[in-house]
Amino acid sequence: MALVESDRHNGNHDRTTWFSRLMMARYWLIGLFMIAAILSWQLGTWSGYQLLERESLKEAFRYGQLVDRELKRYRPIPGLMAEHPALREALDNPGDPGRIARANRQMKRMAEIVGSSDVYLMDSNGLTISASNYDRADSFIGRNFDYRPYFYQAVNSGEAALYFALGSTSDVRGLYFSYPIQSRSREVLGVVAAKVPVTELESQWQRPAAFADAEMVVLDSNGFSFLSSRQEWLYRDFKPVDHVGKADLARVQSRYPGQSLSPMAIEYLGSPIGVSERSRRVRIRDGDRWREYLSVHTPLPELDWGLEVMLGTRQVLWSQLSFLSMGLVLYLGIVLTWLYLKERYRRERELAQRGVQLERRVAERTADLEASNQKLLMEIRQREDAERDLREIQQELIQAAKLAVLGQMSAGLNHEMNQPLTAIQSYARNSQRFLERGDTETVNANLTEIQTLCGKMAELTRQFKVFARKSEGRPASIDLRQAVDAALKIVRAQESSEGVAVQWQRPDFPVLCHGDLIRIEQVMVNLMTNALHAVEGTSAPGILIDIEDGGEYWQCRVRDNGPGLPGNSEQIFEPFFTTKSMKQGLGLGLSISRQIMEALGGRLIGQNREDGPGAEFILTVSKREAVE
Repeated sequence: MALVESDRHNGNHDRTTWFSRLMMARYWLIGLFMIAAILSWQLGTWSGYQLLERESLKEAFRYGQLVDRELKRYRPIPGLMAEHPALREALDNPGDPGRIARANRQMKRMAEIVGSSDVYLMDSNGLTISASNYDRADSFIGRNFDYRPYFYQAVNSGEAALYFALGSTSDVRGLYFSYPIQSRSREVLGVVAAKVPVTELESQWQRPAAFADAEMVVLDSNGFSFLSSRQEWLYRDFKPVDHVGKADLARVQSRYPGQSLSPMAIEYLGSPIGVSERSRRVRIRDGDRWREYLSVHTPLPELDWGLEVMLGTRQVLWSQLSFLSMGLVLYLGIVLTWLYLKERYRRERELAQRGVQLERRVAERTADLEASNQKLLMEIRQREDAERDLREIQQELIQAAKLAVLGQMSAGLNHEMNQPLTAIQSYARNSQRFLERGDTETVNANLTEIQTLCGKMAELTRQFKVFARKSEGRPASIDLRQAVDAALKIVRAQESSEGVAVQWQRPDFPVLCHGDLIRIEQVMVNLMTNALHAVEGTSAPGILIDIEDGGEYWQCRVRDNGPGLPGNSEQIFEPFFTTKSMKQGLGLGLSISRQIMEALGGRLIGQNREDGPGAEFILTVSKREAVE
């Protein structure tokens, strides 16, 4: 009876211990579940805001590049307009109706060419005396704009000025580019201004495809919006209340005349964890509800503008739910792994045996890895050998291209050599006859002509011999004129050069640069030969060669008046791309020429001419002083 009671007591104790362990494990599992859920939610929040910031920065960079491109496109235009004599004559003779009318017509033509809405001319007092909109009811003529910063900044600095404002006459937003017109004594006679509408900048904003709830707004230095993806956000104050003083507010009102400049219903909620200082959460009132965005601030180039890209935070919720789901899956995986390990510990003997097998497999895998490493080392050596062979082949290819050019010039060389040889033969026969007659003076003159012709033939063959040999020396200081002179001697031997007006504007001073004479000569021969091929069939074929000083480098230009380059000018430098027939080349010359210049630390580009039909190739080499 006592034994039965004892067994019953022990059974009750075991059940109590098992129940206690079960409850303890349950509490641990619940606690770990809550920690995993909180961590997953926080990671989802961090990842979601990171994604929003990256997308915002990407769009801000794209839009910033667009604004920078537009500014660079229009900035030099007023300076070019200021050089027109009609504008200076109008400023010198403001009372002459004929000169004012001529300036009006000229500025209207300028506005049509550059695509600006208005171009107008102001005298030194800010009074508009001529404008492109002279024939409209809202013409600027007679209006005074001396209070506009683009006027007095240009007058005070004597340089170009840029300003953004809402037109006081046209009520149209625009960028104002201005430039002073000065006399020879540097006195400001007036200012020419061009207004460019900004609606194109606004229309080119594109919402990211994955974020429908995305907005854009550009703020000035005082925090007022003048570009926005939403019309109701224009001319609104996006900064805290009372941040603008009375003087600044007056300037803002003069910039946006007739606008209420009311503050936005906006709340700044601080920066989320894990994003940069330029990002912050904002809440904006939209009708009868509030919308939350992640606003990323990016300063725009050249001006004191700030771009705010706002993406709705709804994407963050999806990120949080995704990470929560992954966290729960990971948690279940860990729990199942823990249960599996408990079961695994019960089978120690089986695991020990499996451990031995695993060690054996590791040893086999290690041997395989060592063999793979040896194979990899062998492949590396083979790759190094292949790269060395490739460099040698590249040099051979350059030499082959030179010999190919010589082959193409063989007909011209034959023509150039045949004439002196025929003349030498004639002089020799005549000399023999005159010698029989005893006319030694004529014989001496004939021998002098034969020596001159032989010297000409020797100089021609010497240039071809120098061009044909390989360049084995390292880059050194050379005179760029010598490379052009040698290339011209070779090119002029071609039959295709007959009838082509080649103008070589040779500098009177040495053009010392860093390079290799033979390799640069090869590049110049290739460019001149291409120019000869380009002007074939042109009524008045011509080639112009000159050298310009670019500061730390020299620029040698080869220009022709042929049909010009195709739309994609970079494609002509690709190997085997050619617009010629197969008889004129395989399309390797420009590719090899660019490789030669890059190897010498220079550059070679091609583009269509801006001053007329045809193409130009620009060869850039460093000066000797810059290299030293």
